[in-house]
Amino acid sequence: MATPTPLDRIRVGSAPDSWGVWFPDDPQQVPWERFLDEVSDAGYDWIELGPYGYLPTDPARLRDEVARRDLKVSAGTVFTGMHRGPSVWAETWAHVSEVAALTQAMGARHLVVIPSFWRDDKTAEILEPPELTAEQWAHLTKGMERLGHEVRETYGLDIVVHPHADTHIDTEDHVERFLDSTDTDLVNLCLDTGHYAYCGGDSVKLIETYSERIGYLHLKQVDPRILAEVQAAGTPFGPAVARGVMCEPPSGVPELGPVMEAAQRLGVDLFAIVEQDMYPCEPDKPLPIAVRTRRFLRSCGA
Repeated sequence: MATPTPLDRIRVGSAPDSWGVWFPDDPQQVPWERFLDEVSDAGYDWIELGPYGYLPTDPARLRDEVARRDLKVSAGTVFTGMHRGPSVWAETWAHVSEVAALTQAMGARHLVVIPSFWRDDKTAEILEPPELTAEQWAHLTKGMERLGHEVRETYGLDIVVHPHADTHIDTEDHVERFLDSTDTDLVNLCLDTGHYAYCGGDSVKLIETYSERIGYLHLKQVDPRILAEVQAAGTPFGPAVARGVMCEPPSGVPELGPVMEAAQRLGVDLFAIVEQDMYPCEPDKPLPIAVRTRRFLRSCGA
């Protein structure tokens, strides 16, 4: 087998999501100690914080727990509803500040920002229309720019906005509209390859077209057969995940090798964090998948 070209600008990690963790506290999820032990055992160096409150929120304790497993933190994550306008700023900033402070304390430089869901990922309840009005788009873009400015000024972090299924930033058209309407000095993208494929987008094309806007990667694949079934049935994202729509690489789409090669050609250091949505899952399921996934990524040069 030919030796792959080293992807030396790609820093691979994993996240609580790949252990079936979606919530700060849930009896179906593995304990945080087990996640940290197993992500280290699987060969990853970097992790994300996951939902705020899943890992310890005391910085000194978390630094100790992470360091003794030879791990480092790449980012924290927040959900926001900026399209709702200035009235949600105070509540949003209170939550963002908690997560950003812990992220900063862990030495990370990125805050992954996910738009709020228009459809509940547990109950499938329609919470609001899937399409934004022009006024809501203006609130969304200006609100994200304000968030990017405030997070950088206060915590020294860069925000990277994460297109996500069942949110208002999902399809190629929505992602491009968002990028074309925001300032690259304040807002860039966390490209999640699985969510973008789930919503019909081409990750390599996006990387090549908006090269200056790619600030972070989530590596994920979708099963095309299950995706076609859930889309035909109008299944919400949460139940689709329970069906196994997000699958273990390299069995799904998009091909991750070409995605990482396109990212390597950008000539900048990028985190590429594995996120295989598996909520809920049996506690013994994630580790073998994580080990195989890390081996596969090494075979790609990462």
